Amino acid sequence: MSSLQEDVVQENLRTVVDPELGVNIVDLGLIYGIQVDGGNVTVKLTLTSPACPLGAVIQSQAHMAVKKLPWVENVKVDLVWTPRWDPRTMASEDAKMQLGIL
Repeated sequence: MSSLQEDVVQENLRTVVDPELGVNIVDLGLIYGIQVDGGNVTVKLTLTSPACPLGAVIQSQAHMAVKKLPWVENVKVDLVWTPRWDPRTMASEDAKMQLGIL
């Protein structure tokens, strides 16, 4: 496992924007973990709410963003709900500003 590879995966995930909020999923704090094992990548992702109507779209876009990396062979995007997403503590400062929290 390489921290550099995890960083590259995270940067690619920044291209995925929550369509309702207009902020990327990394800055929103929706990525709970990235695990790289050779060419296999697992991403732990949550959504802003369990009832998110675009959850499947966000999951699919996250999968495609990681799969674009030339060294990635397999991608698994696990949807997780614990801990519950809270933008006040999980979102980046930029995301908080965009969401009007700051």
